[in-house]
Amino acid sequence: MSNVKTTIVLATRNAGKVRELHALLEDMDCRVLGLDAFPEVGDIPETGTTFEENALIKAKTAAMLTGHIAVADDSGLAVDALHGAPGVYSARFSDRPGYPATDAANIAKLLDLLRDVPQERRTARFICAAAAATPDGMTLVRRGQWEGAIAARPRGTNGFGYDPVFVAPEYGRHAAELDAVQKNAVSHRRKAFAALREAWPEFLQTARRQGAIA
Repeated sequence: MSNVKTTIVLATRNAGKVRELHALLEDMDCRVLGLDAFPEVGDIPETGTTFEENALIKAKTAAMLTGHIAVADDSGLAVDALHGAPGVYSARFSDRPGYPATDAANIAKLLDLLRDVPQERRTARFICAAAAATPDGMTLVRRGQWEGAIAARPRGTNGFGYDPVFVAPEYGRHAAELDAVQKNAVSHRRKAFAALREAWPEFLQTARRQGAIA
């Protein structure tokens, strides 16, 4: 086996995701780069209808355009009282003409939709699909979930996205009140990437055997 570290491209420019994913992958004896290292790769449209489809679209596109193994995730919030919404549209939940979605606007819309829903019915989960792809199209996909509930108001300044209103039952606190170590110990991304990491040696070995990577 080659002693040269395999380069993994994280198919995202979201600084929060890059930090979290790098922490989850940093001990895999690989060189981890974000898409900022590849300015020639433009935005990758997320046209899938499931988290798995979107993760694969991003990973396969980034692998093809960079020539390296690419890893991507697609994640979002599913609220039971909203029949699984915002789901794959979590990042753009509050989009409207002339007003692109922001974390604050997404949270405001979510809380407005849940304003008459009692706390016992505000169950929700973060879902993450993690995918890896080689430049020649080999793929690996795994999923993780983080069960919790939606609070009546935001708390905390850590994290991003819906973290300020997501109550983590493991700690009895909002996700945005947790530090990176606490969050990475229980999050949907940790679970998805733990499953991805478990399958990684065989995936990498197969990719090398087939000549998909050096």
